[in-house]
Amino acid sequence: MVKSMGYFVFVVLLAFAPSCFSFEPQMGYLCPQFYDHSCPQLQQIVKSIVAQAVARDRRMAASLLRLHFHDCFVKGCDASLLLDDGEGIVSEKGSKPNKNSVRGFEVIDEIKAAVEKACPHTVSCADILTIVARDSTVIAGGPSWEVPLGRRDSRGASIQGSNNDIPAPNNTFNTILTKFKRQGLNLVDLVALSGAHTIGFARCVSFRQRLYNQNGNGQPDFTLDPAYASKLRNQCPRSGGDQNLFFLDYVTPFKFDNSYYKNILANKGLLNSDQVLLTKNQESMQLVKQYAENMELFFDHFAKSMINMGNITPLLGPKGEIRQNCRRINSY
Repeated sequence: MVKSMGYFVFVVLLAFAPSCFSFEPQMGYLCPQFYDHSCPQLQQIVKSIVAQAVARDRRMAASLLRLHFHDCFVKGCDASLLLDDGEGIVSEKGSKPNKNSVRGFEVIDEIKAAVEKACPHTVSCADILTIVARDSTVIAGGPSWEVPLGRRDSRGASIQGSNNDIPAPNNTFNTILTKFKRQGLNLVDLVALSGAHTIGFARCVSFRQRLYNQNGNGQPDFTLDPAYASKLRNQCPRSGGDQNLFFLDYVTPFKFDNSYYKNILANKGLLNSDQVLLTKNQESMQLVKQYAENMELFFDHFAKSMINMGNITPLLGPKGEIRQNCRRINSY
């Protein structure tokens, strides 16, 4: 009797468990164990190729992390960003936030090819992007987290969404927060995820107005440290040099840590979207101070916010497809 009752409880618990704990993963849930049986090599394949890519190019960790951001803010985390022009698709790669800016697609291609060889027609490009973002963070010295999996790939892109929905460096604080809230993210997510700027680069064109004409009056941004601004002007002139690159975190540009927030407190945030976290909202200012003082808190919040972002309207179950090539939709 006791044995049969135990079996009954197990069956009941199993019935209400997420699909990855059942025997039908195609039902439509996100969970870290989604590919444990269908592609057990997945995590190691991704980790190995990301590590090799970052070893070749230290900037790549930030670039790969950024791909996930720019994908999820447009139509959700569905790998729409990876699609090239063609078959009625206008690629998001040509949008204002992405043109001459997003990179790392060849690394995703390499991972996809290796995964397809190991587990054909099984793992989505959208899930690859989410794992890559986590592994890039860890390789740069940042936190780790279990990545919920089970997304499927979109069969379309939205260049209009890419132009309108991705927060821009010169947006006001309220505009940025509004764009986050549209995705179901909150102010803590905004401040924590902005911490990704502790690694990577920005182009001169992304912050030039802060150096010369912040408010349309021909004056620099008064919230930018004058000595820091003077150094920036040496390589970011009033005209020309749009593509010149600058460290987002000039102190530890390749290390994922909390120096980004310390820089903001010193009025040395590179982008307007960085510095307004301190100057335009009381709650945001307090979080900047807390993260600058406590890296463990920042890491904890960043990991949780990355999971939140990865959960933005994923395609599940029968929706979308599993692309065989991340750059184009399947041909049926």
